[in-house]
Amino acid sequence: MAQKAGGASNNQGRDSVSKRLGIKKFGGEKVKAGSIIVRQRGTKIKPGKNVGLGSDHTIFAMVDGAVAYTGKKQKTVSVITS
Repeated sequence: MAQKAGGASNNQGRDSVSKRLGIKKFGGEKVKAGSIIVRQRGTKIKPGKNVGLGSDHTIFAMVDGAVAYTGKKQKTVSVITS
């Protein structure tokens, strides 16, 4: 019988995979309804008009249009229809 437990070769199958957070659509870009605009942890960027906020604080477009960011301190993102 072994005196010690055998060492796992690659940390038991766990790996540090990035969460792929951040801005997905920048100001002026065209988006379709349902498109993800920002993935974030917490509401660093607040939702504005014509956008929704997911349970994981993801901001997504609710209508077709162009993305617009406003504000310096309290940044918000909206979708402008044309």
